[in-house]
Amino acid sequence: MSEVRFTDQHEWVRLEGDEATIGITRHAAEQLGDVVFVELPQAGRKVGAGGEAAVVESVKAASEVYAPVGGEVTASNSALETEPAKVNEDPEGAGWFFKLKLSDKAEFAKLMDEAAYREFVKGL
Repeated sequence: MSEVRFTDQHEWVRLEGDEATIGITRHAAEQLGDVVFVELPQAGRKVGAGGEAAVVESVKAASEVYAPVGGEVTASNSALETEPAKVNEDPEGAGWFFKLKLSDKAEFAKLMDEAAYREFVKGL
């Protein structure tokens, strides 16, 4: 069973075992507008919680995507390189950015659950 958590930078992380799948939230995708380019991390790269891991560019802006948790990149969603619009179409599903082998599950536990994230977004 997977569990999803969120950051105040509008990333989501879905944990299945010790593998974390990471992307940006629907709110972030809506704020960015049409995504035109995504730069993804290479497998084997180590990232710390809160560290820059990817870049997303839209017609409005370019923005970093931060790793909500630390670990080693195990995969990137190469489909986004040719179809960056998947980020807008399904940001919390097929539009995922990368996967990590989690280094510390305690980092995941510190993130917001869905209810807390919804409340956070309401206050923006």
